[in-house]
Amino acid sequence: MRTKKVKSAGRFGARYGRKVRIKTADIESKQRKKQECIFCQGVAKRLSNGIWHCKKCDKKFAGHTYILPRKE
Repeated sequence: MRTKKVKSAGRFGARYGRKVRIKTADIESKQRKKQECIFCQGVAKRLSNGIWHCKKCDKKFAGHTYILPRKE
């Protein structure tokens, strides 16, 4: 069960403290979002820790652990 304040970290219940659960929920929400591919600006999805897959160019590549860096 999830809560409104800590979202996906509600599974921890009252354990670990509020700040830790909020930070965990923030990281988890960012890592589950689809990111922009560093090669073709298509949609890249996180497969596992640091492994990404682009649906547009069908490349599998390594990158940052939770989110991909944005090109400027």
